[in-house]
Amino acid sequence: MEAKELRAKNSEELQTMLLDLRKEQFSLRMQQGTGQASKPHLFDNLRKDIARVKTVLNETKSGN
Repeated sequence: MEAKELRAKNSEELQTMLLDLRKEQFSLRMQQGTGQASKPHLFDNLRKDIARVKTVLNETKSGN
């Protein structure tokens, strides 16, 4: 996911996407806690995607 793609979406879509990413992150953390995490690289990818969405949301709030 690139920031360019995210900037094309409105704030409602971004909020929904952020919620979905957080749910997925929670699910991965639960898998890790039970020892079932098979793809540890997904943690980093999710964290970065969440940061990208938050950045774009803050840009739209500030008017940039």
